[in-house]
Amino acid sequence: MKKITTITLGCLLAITSLKAQTFSDSFETYTVTTPLLGVQSPNWRTWSSTVGGGADDVPVVTSDNHTPGGSKSIYFSSTLSTGGPADVILPFTASTPLSTGQFTFTSWFKIPTGKNGYFNFQGNATMGNQYALDCFMTSTGAINIENSGTIVATGTHPFGAWFELTIKVNLNTNKWELLVNGVSQGIWSNTINQIWGIDIYPTDASSSYWVDDVSYNVAPYTLPALNGALNLIGISNGLVGQSRNPAITVRNLGTSVINSFTLAISQNAGAPVIQSVSGLSLASLSSTVINIATPFTLTAGANVFTSTITNVNGLGVDGDISDNVISKTLTPVTPALGKVVVAEEGTGTWCQWCPRGAVYMDAMKSKYAGYFAPIAVHNGDPMVVTAYDAAIGTLITGYPSALVDRLPKIDPSGIETDLLARVVVAPKAFVVNGANYNSVTRVLNVSVKSTIQTAITGNYKVACVLTEDSVKGTGSTYNQSNAYAGGASGVMGGFELLANPVPAALMRYDHVARFISPSFAGYPATGTSAAAGAIFTYTYTFTLPASYNSSKINIVGLFIDPTGKIDNAGTSTIAQAITNGFVSGPSGVDVGVIETPFAPDAQVSIFPNPSSNYSSIKLNLAKSSSIQVSIYSVNGSLIGNKDYGQLNGNLTLPVDMTQLNSGMYFVNVTINGSTSMYKLIKE
Repeated sequence: MKKITTITLGCLLAITSLKAQTFSDSFETYTVTTPLLGVQSPNWRTWSSTVGGGADDVPVVTSDNHTPGGSKSIYFSSTLSTGGPADVILPFTASTPLSTGQFTFTSWFKIPTGKNGYFNFQGNATMGNQYALDCFMTSTGAINIENSGTIVATGTHPFGAWFELTIKVNLNTNKWELLVNGVSQGIWSNTINQIWGIDIYPTDASSSYWVDDVSYNVAPYTLPALNGALNLIGISNGLVGQSRNPAITVRNLGTSVINSFTLAISQNAGAPVIQSVSGLSLASLSSTVINIATPFTLTAGANVFTSTITNVNGLGVDGDISDNVISKTLTPVTPALGKVVVAEEGTGTWCQWCPRGAVYMDAMKSKYAGYFAPIAVHNGDPMVVTAYDAAIGTLITGYPSALVDRLPKIDPSGIETDLLARVVVAPKAFVVNGANYNSVTRVLNVSVKSTIQTAITGNYKVACVLTEDSVKGTGSTYNQSNAYAGGASGVMGGFELLANPVPAALMRYDHVARFISPSFAGYPATGTSAAAGAIFTYTYTFTLPASYNSSKINIVGLFIDPTGKIDNAGTSTIAQAITNGFVSGPSGVDVGVIETPFAPDAQVSIFPNPSSNYSSIKLNLAKSSSIQVSIYSVNGSLIGNKDYGQLNGNLTLPVDMTQLNSGMYFVNVTINGSTSMYKLIKE
């Protein structure tokens, strides 16, 4: 097996006839000293289809078994981070996938403590072309069933004991069910509603598991003369308040051509949306997808969508009413107010698997618009930003990899999981980008304004990133290496239809990091604490090269917590930032200024400035106030701080600069929890 997860929506291939069939294998008839496959079995084969088994064969063992009175099973393990080499296939049908009738698969598994196991169902006989489902039996004791990269059912498994895993499928109604030891763990509709065979493959160096008593059963379906069936409500989960347009998959499970029908779909038993469909010529066993024009808004709690097909060919009730109604339940996530989640992806044109990152980043940007800021950090190609690449390179291993809000690195296929976990976390600050732009000089001034929502302690930091969409180039270094070419590694957002490499003329790179300022870590913003309501505004100046398209530039302002995670972000185009308004401040990418939240009865100044030895902080306090002072170097290092306690009246606090090197420093003055920052120059 060459791939674990995909995000493809497979087509439904038809079968014209099918006989009832059953299969079971307890492995008791095989020779232990010879691998299971090849000449020993007419039913099993390997991924490579090598005659006689080959290097990806699996052994029959006597180290453990489930069969009562038996002694044998097959054993999968790997010492490789990439998994394998064992990779065996059991076809359920000779060539044409199963796409109607009832199908049941059952097998017994045993997994040692802390180890994992895996198998998948292939959607057709071209290995790797369609993954109907992936079953991950994890080292934490979870069973996760994934369909098109989304977890659709979960269960648990024991360690060190045999357990029965069953997949039941009604291919007519697209009803799939997971059972563990006979107990249902979940029911779902599959985006790929067909099955060709099972692929068993140890995915990494933590894989270790026995398999025994494998069986399946196929009960065929007799087509009535006229039958319009509902197979799938295509509507993705998301965030409360987002809109979704359902897409209903209708299948002709009769022998007569379908020309018309009426669809109804409702949300939580509300008033249904009615859509009449005509002008079709839907052949027997063919499918069509009907996009519902009316959007539905996701609400808090369970959202039950129910669709019904009626009046097929204008004849009222069809020949099988059991497949005329389908439901799907979504429970959307309620996002925290003002939250934007950031994903930074390590990528490169030289990286053959990096199309996966591009596809997933685009999918998340589309699905979570307004709540998600993607940044593609390039490595080893013409789009590299050296400082950004070097910084992210210390946090990832391999390409593509992604950091969501700078949590531990993940594969880009896992972005959504981390995104949904982070989007519910209330941010400490709301972030708004402002800008002004001179189209002649191409100078872009950006202000990143962070408004504290709840009191914070510790040194939070601020940074600004510019990204560009639709980047293109003409040289060979803009060609995209593409492991998905030809489809052998699965479907990947259209890259399976392109060459390897993809010519530069066909490539458009999105979310490309162009600038990061002042650094990956950001610049100190808050000192040691800040109260709710404090406002920190940092300004940045960028000169856009003539090759950059200003209309495709995105501004991402980052508010970074003391642990280095991104607490929150603000994202905007240049035009949107100009509408927000630029907040004036000192120029220069490393200079920050705070919109002073002090009351009118507190005045602060620093004099002399610049100074070669001593300077003074002058305070005019009309009432007793708590005072703290912190001094930072230009790279964010804390030089010193002092808590003066309660002070009152006109005061002068000395700043000794005799031991400091010449350059720029920043002084944070905190009065009653509100902080203001001042630039101080040592001559």
